[in-house]
Amino acid sequence: MSTHLPIASDTTIRLREAFLAASFTVDGLLELLGAPAYAALARSETTPALRATRGDSALATLVRLFLLQDGVDRDRAAEVLPLRDALDDGWLSVEHSPRGEEVRATVDVRPYGGPQGEDWWIVSDLGCAVGGASGIRGPEQDRENVVLGVGGASTTLAGLVVREPVDRALDLGTGSGILALHLARHATEVTATDLNPRALRFAELTFALSGAPAPELREGSLFEPVDNEEPYDLIVSNPPFVISPGPVSGEDRALTYRDGGLSGDALCRTLVQNSAARLAPGGYCQLLANWQHIGGEDWRDRVRGWVPRGCDAWIVQRETQDVNQYTELWLRDAGVHLLGPEEYARRYDAWLAEFERSGTEAVGFGWISLRRTDSDQPSLTLEEWTHPVEQPLGDTVREHFARQDFLRRHDDAALLDTRFVLAEGVVQEQVGPPGAEDPEHVVLRQSRGMMRATKVDTVGAGFAGVCDGTLSAGRILDAIAQLVGEDAVALRDRTPDAIRLLVEQGFLLPSAEG
Repeated sequence: MSTHLPIASDTTIRLREAFLAASFTVDGLLELLGAPAYAALARSETTPALRATRGDSALATLVRLFLLQDGVDRDRAAEVLPLRDALDDGWLSVEHSPRGEEVRATVDVRPYGGPQGEDWWIVSDLGCAVGGASGIRGPEQDRENVVLGVGGASTTLAGLVVREPVDRALDLGTGSGILALHLARHATEVTATDLNPRALRFAELTFALSGAPAPELREGSLFEPVDNEEPYDLIVSNPPFVISPGPVSGEDRALTYRDGGLSGDALCRTLVQNSAARLAPGGYCQLLANWQHIGGEDWRDRVRGWVPRGCDAWIVQRETQDVNQYTELWLRDAGVHLLGPEEYARRYDAWLAEFERSGTEAVGFGWISLRRTDSDQPSLTLEEWTHPVEQPLGDTVREHFARQDFLRRHDDAALLDTRFVLAEGVVQEQVGPPGAEDPEHVVLRQSRGMMRATKVDTVGAGFAGVCDGTLSAGRILDAIAQLVGEDAVALRDRTPDAIRLLVEQGFLLPSAEG
């Protein structure tokens, strides 16, 4: 891990021009490497990419230099890059090898595609991959303040963020700056904070290399750097959420990017609980989090207690790992398996001892989205959904809260007076033995957004099928009652709860006309 980072100067502009000229972009990488090798590179597997870059094209040279961290002949590098200035500004270094004089990258520079097709480059420390096959390498004492590049967590959160135009946005714990780059596309003012000063340097390089105006960068923990600021319309955070025992010995150091320094899931709880005071009315706070599964306690009850007053919340648990799986994931992430079997076993045991002490049986991972409403009837939705979803989900998040507003304003009578439409992409499946006259049950399935599936009875299926915005829900139920020979009043009385569920989950939408 280099302690001397590149500087942002006019050389940065020339580097970007060289990258574009060589197609050192996401599209260029896909064309050169092919999808399988590109996917392998994202898993920290470099052999397929090494095979694909044996040629002497400018793009192959840049991939070997910045992604594979291989040495490149100095003369060849000079044909592709503004070499002298790149050396002077610290982007490259010179070394002598049996092959001759070579240059090597001092930082990882990774092409990244923006939401509207922008060509961006994310700058981070060399050789780092969250959950990768290799883990973080290098002397352990130098890794405390390592800065990661593009990982699955950051891209997941980028896809969740509500992307409507806002005045003020905050990226709390910006790391290499990827989320702040996204925010700059739809926020007038962006502030990015991080406890790690190296991370702020990397974020500055990311913005400069990507040709984007830099956000206001502030150093500090959690909300401390913005305590006296005006509230924000949007707060996002991919915080150091890993639930770890902290340093196991004097030689062991916490990793700033993942270890929050508080016990258990206290950092995520603190972040969520303190967010409302920093949100403008109607503002969103969106973050990733881990939470403990304590024996005898429902995780929903635990996390529900984090939600601040005056906020609606939508919390989705995407994955659960037992403590053994969780420990193995994050020890490998830190490269502890490279330190030898005895050291690996010692640290593994320390993690399990801490989980046993706190009564933790498993760890949940998921998304938390808050919206400040100041309502005395907050909507709190906590659910487990481990199935595939369609990213980006920013519009899905915004629409979820809009439907909560609708349901809060409409009692059962008002609900039955509303006209609904079936959401786009909803299909019906009938489940039962082949040849049976009637299905055992009917499933409504979404092909967009959360891609949910829900069972309904024949009345619910018939109701959803005719919701085209023409008739009110009550009139549709009256027609169904007459068709199936059921009492219309009884059907009106028992159906609103089912309608509410279909609206809450996004299968039915209130018609714009009524």
